[in-house]
Amino acid sequence: MRLRTAAFAASSVLGAGAAAVAAGRYAAARALRPARARRHGGPRPAGFEGPPLTVHSAEHGRVALTRSLMAGLPGTYGLAGRGSHAVVGPVLDAPPGERPEEPGAAPDGPGTAVDAEGSVHTVVRKLERVTQGQLSAGATVRLTPQVYTGDPGSALGIPFTEVDIPGELGPLPGWFVPGDRAVWVLTVHGLGATREQPMALFPFLRRQRLPILDIAYRGDLGAPRPPDGIGHLGASEWRDLDAAIRYAVRYGARRVVLYGWSSGAAMALHAAANSALRDRISGLVLDSPVLDWKRTLAALAASHGIPRALLPLALRAVQGRSGLAADRFAAVPAPDTLSLPVLLLHGPGDTVAPWDSSRALAAERPDLVTLHTVHDAPHAAMWNADPEGCEEALRRFLTPLM
Repeated sequence: MRLRTAAFAASSVLGAGAAAVAAGRYAAARALRPARARRHGGPRPAGFEGPPLTVHSAEHGRVALTRSLMAGLPGTYGLAGRGSHAVVGPVLDAPPGERPEEPGAAPDGPGTAVDAEGSVHTVVRKLERVTQGQLSAGATVRLTPQVYTGDPGSALGIPFTEVDIPGELGPLPGWFVPGDRAVWVLTVHGLGATREQPMALFPFLRRQRLPILDIAYRGDLGAPRPPDGIGHLGASEWRDLDAAIRYAVRYGARRVVLYGWSSGAAMALHAAANSALRDRISGLVLDSPVLDWKRTLAALAASHGIPRALLPLALRAVQGRSGLAADRFAAVPAPDTLSLPVLLLHGPGDTVAPWDSSRALAAERPDLVTLHTVHDAPHAAMWNADPEGCEEALRRFLTPLM
C-alpha cells in the first residue's frame, strides 16, 4: 500500500512538473512569437495589443473612433483594419452638433463626441489619408505606429532596390534606398512590427541624403524562421543586423548608423559590442530599447493574457529554449563598454520597455548618451507622438556623423 501511495505521489509530482514546463513554454511562445498577420489589420506591434476600435464615422477629413486611451493618443498613427489602412493625425474638437459645450453634453475636453443621452463615446481625430481599402462606419480597426504600407516605391514614391542579405540562417530581405552620403542608416524594426514601420522616418532621412538599408530578420515574413520558433529580444537576432553591416560595407558604406526600435534597438547595442565590423559603426539611435529583458517579457506576457503565476516558468522556458544562460539571455552590453554616441528616444508612457532603464543609461554615460524624452507615447512610437521633436533631435545627432 505504501509503495502504491508513493508511486502515485511521484507520478503526480512528475505530471505537475511536466504540465508546468509545458505551461512555461506556452507562455514564452505566446510572448515572443514572431510577428504575423491578425484578423483585424496586420501584425500588432508590442504596446498596441489592446481591444479593437470601431469607426463611427469617417468623412470630411475627420474620423470618429470608439473612445479609449489608445484612440486619444496625441500624434500621428496608422489605423489598420481588415483590408484597410489609414493615417490619423491629432485629436480634434467634436463635430458640429456634438460639441461637449452644448446643453446636455459631457464636458470631457476636445476630441470627444456625445450621443443623444449626453454620454461621451467617441474620439474625433484628423483623417490624414486612406492608403488602402475603405474606412467606413462600423469598420473595426486598431491603432498602429505604422503609417505607411507596401514598399518605399508604392508608399512614398521614392526609388529603392529589393536586396537579399546573406545571413547565417539564410537570405534576409531588405530595402535599399540610395543617398549621396557615405554613411548609411540601417533600420531595424521591433517587437511585433515589420520593416514597414521604419518607413515613417524615410522622408526625413531622404532629406538628409542618407542611404537607407531597412532589413527583415529571422522570424519576419520572407526571412528564415528562428530554430526554436521564438524571438530572443535581440540576443540572437543581432547577428542578422551584423550581416546587414557586412552587406552595407561591401556595397560602399564607409560608416553606418544603426537605428533600432524596441528589440531592434537591443540588436543595435549587441552589434555595437560584438560585431567584427563595429569600428564601422558611427552611432546608435535607439527608440524604446529593451534594456531589461525580464521586465519586458513580463509586460509581453501580461499583454497576451498570461497569468502572472506562469511568468517564472516562462522565464525559465525562454532561457532553456534559447540555449543561453540566465545571465546572458538578451543582456545588453554594460554601459561602461559603450564607445559610440547614442541617441535615446524614449518616454514614461512605455509599458513594455521601462523608461527608467533608459534614464539610468543616460545618467551613467552622459558623455555619449543623449536622451530625448517623449511623453504620452506607447512603446516604440516616439516619432508618432512627437514627429517634429524627434526629427529635430535626430538632425542634431546625425549631422556630425555624416
